Amino acid sequence: MIIIGITGTLGAGKGTIVDFLIREKGFVHFSVRSYLTTEISKRNLPVNRDNMVMVANELREKHSPSFIVEQLYKEALKTGKNCIIESIRTPGEVHALKQTGTFFLFAVDAPVNVRYDRIIKRKSETDFVSFDTFVENEKREMTSTDPNKQNISKCIALADYFFMNDESIEKLEQKTDAVIRNIITN
Repeated sequence: MIIIGITGTLGAGKGTIVDFLIREKGFVHFSVRSYLTTEISKRNLPVNRDNMVMVANELREKHSPSFIVEQLYKEALKTGKNCIIESIRTPGEVHALKQTGTFFLFAVDAPVNVRYDRIIKRKSETDFVSFDTFVENEKREMTSTDPNKQNISKCIALADYFFMNDESIEKLEQKTDAVIRNIITN
């Protein structure tokens, strides 16, 4: 059983890698976003990036920096199948998952203009923002020193595998396939 976590910048291609692993490799998907959407709905708040960040930070402060992904990891183990946990955002999450021994972290990035174009096209409820807001949102999530808050740049630095997604979807899928084959054979 393999459990992969995925981190990366906004609009970099995390979902593309997830879709490929589900479709072509039979992975079961667990999403921090879905987990948080459920929590936000329980609180009768609007689902948006600010509330996702707020609720995630509250849960981490109340329980532990790795609380959300630990809950998803427990669910993943129950499946007995290869799984992917999408949207790893804090170093504490990475460290907790790496201690399990069956975990690999993937990181994905792309140039900022490419990523902004992607989020505009995908039309998610959290993506209707100006370019300046997009850059500010990302800046806020990149380098916090608070262990309960997002530090995507540190998570990327802790990744076992890094994907630069500045080409086609097919190229990203080929890179992902090569890494999965390597993990399985080693």
